[in-house]
Amino acid sequence: MVSLNKIIQAKITIGHFVNKTPFAFSQRLSDVSGAKIYLKEENLQRTGAYKIRGAYNKIANLSENERKKGVVAASAGNHAQGVAISAREFGVRAVIIMPESTPLLKVGGTRDLGAEVILKGNNFDEAYEFAVTYAKEQGMTFIHPFDDEYVMAGQGTVALEMLDEMSDLDMVVIPVGGGGLASGVASCVKQVNPNIKVVCVGAKGAPAMWQSFNAKKSINSKSVRTIADGIAVRDASEITLTNILECVDEFVQVDDEEIATAILFLLERQKIVVEGAGAAGVAALMHGKIKHKKDAKIGIVLSGGNIDVQMLSIIIEKGLIKSARKMIIQVTLIDKPGALLMLTDALKTANANIVKIDYDRFSTELEYGDASIIITLETKGKDHQEVVAKSLRDSGFDFKQIF
Repeated sequence: MVSLNKIIQAKITIGHFVNKTPFAFSQRLSDVSGAKIYLKEENLQRTGAYKIRGAYNKIANLSENERKKGVVAASAGNHAQGVAISAREFGVRAVIIMPESTPLLKVGGTRDLGAEVILKGNNFDEAYEFAVTYAKEQGMTFIHPFDDEYVMAGQGTVALEMLDEMSDLDMVVIPVGGGGLASGVASCVKQVNPNIKVVCVGAKGAPAMWQSFNAKKSINSKSVRTIADGIAVRDASEITLTNILECVDEFVQVDDEEIATAILFLLERQKIVVEGAGAAGVAALMHGKIKHKKDAKIGIVLSGGNIDVQMLSIIIEKGLIKSARKMIIQVTLIDKPGALLMLTDALKTANANIVKIDYDRFSTELEYGDASIIITLETKGKDHQEVVAKSLRDSGFDFKQIF
């Protein structure tokens, strides 16, 4: 368990530098769940994630000699930016090791915060191993993303802010990857009010900590694959696992589809942009993974908002199809003047809005004189899609629904 005194000290240390993020009531999630839901919006934190808290607290507690030698971190995301901006504040040299496949936007963003970036390795684990070796060879301090008492204490300040605003919470929900946030938050909650239930949420595609929690011993996963890259940790830490076993009451998992649904819900209904890890707690709530009493007061940590724009675009597209707000159909018709007009008239009758049309008359799979039309439509749900289908059939069109 992380000492409450260290967490309180961390709050004093970082208070002037980090944002005290909103802990906002969500009427929509409360209506959906039957509980009173409050969101800790760390997506609005400086650099867009909670990681800055632990990074700043760690560097603040280095000796003058350690600061002169500089710091090293391995990360392709939130930890990198947290270390970079914190080191810049103290005038400390920071070297961030990133995998060679890291998008240029993230590399540039980290450099813009004053850090040196070295691209090394095909994945995070290879970058991590290189970073540890590099730090030792250069005599620099390695800033671990979670296996450090100052880092965990810094992350625990998230809970202090939540409890300062609402000390009578019934439950706190935390996303879990390496366990630094969970260690700090759960330790704080249980020392302030042991009656508050603490629930951790992991990604099914990164099951190491969930498996370790159930086995009560460290178990590493062979591979990791999830859209929640902020909690995509392959190896379970014995240090954070010990804290989690001591302070966490329940551990649940969500899959990528559930995470994507939560991201889209928060974007559309709450006007909040979160990354996969940040949406994990809401995903668990929305899909019935968390058991709670009616009107229970539940605080959910939205750990970050740094989602890749392309990933967000894919999530929106899939979400629209899944919720029957987008329909893609393929129609084969005779390639003659007026044929397309007849088709669009049938769609107009069904009050379906055309978003995109692809017209193909050269495919070798077509009969001579035919054309294949793929049309993307904006629809208003499954009932509306059935109206569209009926209108097409009544007009004599042979079609298949792709999505």
